Amino acid sequence: MSDELPNRDHGDVEASSGLSRRGFLSTTAVGGVAAGVLPSALAADPADASVGQGMAPDGHSSVLSVTVNGRRHQVTIDNRTSLLDLLRERLALPGTKKGCDAGACGACTVLVDGRRVNACLTLAVRCQGAEVTTIEGLASGDGELHPLQRAFVEQDAFQCGYCTPGQIMSGVACIREGHTGSREEIREWMSGNICRCGCYVKIVNAVQQAAREGRS
Repeated sequence: MSDELPNRDHGDVEASSGLSRRGFLSTTAVGGVAAGVLPSALAADPADASVGQGMAPDGHSSVLSVTVNGRRHQVTIDNRTSLLDLLRERLALPGTKKGCDAGACGACTVLVDGRRVNACLTLAVRCQGAEVTTIEGLASGDGELHPLQRAFVEQDAFQCGYCTPGQIMSGVACIREGHTGSREEIREWMSGNICRCGCYVKIVNAVQQAAREGRS
């Protein structure tokens, strides 16, 4: 018997398989298009309960329930809305700044359940049920400044002030996380926040001062 495979033409192959090349290509093309148009929320990991929870009937928006600076909000948002745009455009909290809008400058830093995040890279729907703190929520109800806000003023740790809200929010988390053992450690853990005016020395001074006051 010859080891050579029989020379069957494409028509024989298609007939024996019951599927023509044209049919195969049509099926895969339709499947590819269907996969491409799935909403991102549906394509997400089904184990992630934060995505899809409270989704509106249209499949493209969600009813979000979130606490911001101690106040509960329930809003219907497009699933593509960033936390930054929710804060600034829907909740009228402009203190959180839009800088690079790409997670590179830290101007939009806020705290979500006590952890610092870049609001421009965080989908608002992922904050379902979370507690968000912005720069507006740091001062006490009677207007008394947070110790780090006061330290920024006393240390003159800003010039134009655009990056200051993000710097302060990151600094608050840095202190709470215990990363203030040295100036080098503070610089390392604040490195995600850029100051284009170059006030880094005074920013570190302010974080150190607030950390000392918190320990005293």
